[in-house]
Amino acid sequence: MFTLNCKGRVITASRPLVMGIINATPDSFYEGSRLQETDLIVQKAAQMLRDGAAILDIGGQSTRPGSDAVSESEELERIIGPIAAIHQQLPEAVIAVDTFHANVAAAAVAAGASMVNDISGGEMDSAMLSTVGGLKVPYVCMHMKGTPQTMQQHSVYDDVAKEVIDYFIHKLDACKKAGIHDVIIDPGFGFAKTIEQNFRLLKDLALLKILGKPILAGLSRKGTIYKTLGVTATDALNGTSVLNTLALHNGAAILRVHDVKEAVEAVTLFCAYQDA
Repeated sequence: MFTLNCKGRVITASRPLVMGIINATPDSFYEGSRLQETDLIVQKAAQMLRDGAAILDIGGQSTRPGSDAVSESEELERIIGPIAAIHQQLPEAVIAVDTFHANVAAAAVAAGASMVNDISGGEMDSAMLSTVGGLKVPYVCMHMKGTPQTMQQHSVYDDVAKEVIDYFIHKLDACKKAGIHDVIIDPGFGFAKTIEQNFRLLKDLALLKILGKPILAGLSRKGTIYKTLGVTATDALNGTSVLNTLALHNGAAILRVHDVKEAVEAVTLFCAYQDA
């Protein structure tokens, strides 16, 4: 399907990959993903790798709607130790740093990360694209309008899929000019989008394949699932598996999830169905 050059380690994906979420934060929306002690983070990372995660996504800043932003220094304090420990103790791990700060991205890559996941597509730090280009690592570029604090005020679209595609046409050009070779596109489910818009975007996800880049789907335990079902994020695993399966059917190449084992099972069953 695609390849990613992660600081000299080439990932060749012949089937969809699973990216496991590790939040080194006290306030991410799903309580089960919050970890702040390095030893516990390394244990979680090891379990995710055993469960089949191809990538570990480590972030030190909650980006749920209305979340409080933390400083670069606090973000660095939360993630650099855990990234270095995972890199040392689990050298087979491919680590992505989830940040919109260029300085944090650079420090994380120096500590052992080999991919940058930026919810803002470089909009929240003008140095991000050139920094990632210089680091020569893959870049997850996400669609969002506004910031996590303001994004829900910007969920206005005539055609959400068309606007997301137009956004990525410009962003992919900017990434190319910055020297970024491997770009993964993330349509940003839940970021400046209503529940109805998220379902519309999921239904039209295959349209994004026109961009010729791997598509990442980040639906795990989000409000679109638990609010539609009338439950909480804690009870949204089954719903997550359902929407992950729909995302795979519509062209997702990477699933970003809290629950790796279940997502890997969804990929396995989906591939068996495709091959039948």
